[in-house]
Amino acid sequence: MTHEALAVFWPFCLFIIMLFIIGLYCLIVTFNLIRALIGVEILLKAVTLLFIVVGYVTKHTAMMQSLIITMIVLEVVVVTIAAGVIIGMHKYNNSLDVRNLRRLRG
Repeated sequence: MTHEALAVFWPFCLFIIMLFIIGLYCLIVTFNLIRALIGVEILLKAVTLLFIVVGYVTKHTAMMQSLIITMIVLEVVVVTIAAGVIIGMHKYNNSLDVRNLRRLRG
């Protein structure tokens, strides 16, 4: 790694770590399913940004671009399915609280 690559990597690395901590905090602390889904999205954006920075630093941009595009497609599928499950749970329970999941039967 050259000095120029390290100069680019560390500021982004600190931002990625902060973004990951924010997403993890949002996922752990809340009982609301929508906020938990937003926390998962923030975590996935931190990982995507990490792949972008690593691809730039290692000069493997083509491989990282294909990996990121695949990851974005999978992320959209996961968020769509999770949002559908959350909407269905809201219709059934009239609440988005995770603690109400214990009442589900069947």
